[in-house]
Amino acid sequence: MSADSITSKETQHDPSSDVPSASMHSYQEEQPPAYSEAPPVYKPPQISRYESFHDINPQISSETTPLMSSSSFDDEIVRKGFIRKVFSIVTLQLLFTFTVVCVFTFSSVVKEAVQSNIWVYLSSFIVFVVVTIALTCCKSFSQHHPWNIVALFVVTVSMSYMTGTIASFHNTTAVILAMGVTLAITISIIAFSVQTRYDFTYCNSALLILVVDVGMFGIFCTFYYSYIAEVIYGCLGALLFSLYLVIDCQLVMGRMAYSADPEDYINAALRIYLDVVLIFLYILGRR
Repeated sequence: MSADSITSKETQHDPSSDVPSASMHSYQEEQPPAYSEAPPVYKPPQISRYESFHDINPQISSETTPLMSSSSFDDEIVRKGFIRKVFSIVTLQLLFTFTVVCVFTFSSVVKEAVQSNIWVYLSSFIVFVVVTIALTCCKSFSQHHPWNIVALFVVTVSMSYMTGTIASFHNTTAVILAMGVTLAITISIIAFSVQTRYDFTYCNSALLILVVDVGMFGIFCTFYYSYIAEVIYGCLGALLFSLYLVIDCQLVMGRMAYSADPEDYINAALRIYLDVVLIFLYILGRR
């Protein structure tokens, strides 16, 4: 057997001998695939460290504004409206009350009619106590419009009648002086309450002790009359309700530790009104 026949047999029996040559030939003739361009590299936006949300997108400032600032802004608007409402009501109440005082003091006919019908004074006192307790203790009643306005009007009318009746027993000059002093004290206290940094709302409980002391001193002055004791009693009472006026004004302003509820504007106006009227009565004195 020759070498050529052996080689041809090996080639016949090895079918894989043709594959490498064919694959190498096809690989050499095949063109390489075209490469696409590289995708652009993403570069994050350069944001300054102190850049605010308004600088990024001013149109979404309402969505990105912190809730604390919007809430405080809304509270400030509500508080300003509450202050205007309370002091507007108090101004109307005081104008009505001191108009009644002037009529009861300067008109001799009205003065005689009032002094001769004390039962009307007692009826006004009962109505005043009942409606005031209802407004103070029943929160749903004091916030139910328009019955809270009606109740406040009833309280104002009854208190005005009682104040006018008390003023009718005094000298006209003393009533005018007491009104002037009360006006000066009220304006000064309101201005002080707005400007001061001292928080008097903490003293609300402590003043209850002073109320009891002034009440006991008033009972003492009733049984043991003395002109000096009456003057001291009037000064203590005016001082007591001046402090209450400071506290009530600060509660309305809402800048201290405690503040009044903006929905409870009727009771806020009622407290300030009673403070001013009681200052006037203590300055006027007792007859």
